[in-house]
Amino acid sequence: MSSSVSQRSSAVSRFASPVALVALMWAIQFADAILPGSFTGFGLRSWDPGSLPGIVLGPLLHASWSHLIGNTLPLLVLGCLVAVEGAGRFWFVTAVVTVVGGAGTWLINAPGTLTVGASVLVFGYFVYVVVRVFSPRPIAHRLVYALIALIVIVLYGGSMLAGIIGVSSGVSWQAHLFGGIGGGMAALTGSRRPVGGRRDA
Repeated sequence: MSSSVSQRSSAVSRFASPVALVALMWAIQFADAILPGSFTGFGLRSWDPGSLPGIVLGPLLHASWSHLIGNTLPLLVLGCLVAVEGAGRFWFVTAVVTVVGGAGTWLINAPGTLTVGASVLVFGYFVYVVVRVFSPRPIAHRLVYALIALIVIVLYGGSMLAGIIGVSSGVSWQAHLFGGIGGGMAALTGSRRPVGGRRDA
């Protein structure tokens, strides 16, 4: 009985992290809708040193409800696939993707371009789930991760590729690309070895 309760508690603690992150984004969007002004001004403005906090704040902000809704489901699905490895691992991956994705976007986008949106995380989680197959793990884990990666590629691969090479005006391919790079870096570093204008991202 205690083992079953412990397993349930572990699962809840793992998957609570991506759910809490998405809930925070929705709470911010609600606040933005009812309070004067717009929170998107706190996003990441390229080549503006004063907007560097936007590296962290930008992924939490969205230009519209449709922007947030479009990011919510893939963020939850891919975030939970990352969180399978534990809450600590999820937040580590989130931090790496946020910093690498934000820094790359800040440097590569045209000066003054404002970028907001969680798809930097979506792309980072996607690449992480795919690349972690090649990180040092027991063969059984790698086979399971390979199966998961294959399913994820089938479900999201086309839209991810289009998000980098076929984006429409006003969408930041830079955030998508560097978010993905951050996800790949996170997958290949810090792995736990077995112990016994405005652009929307």
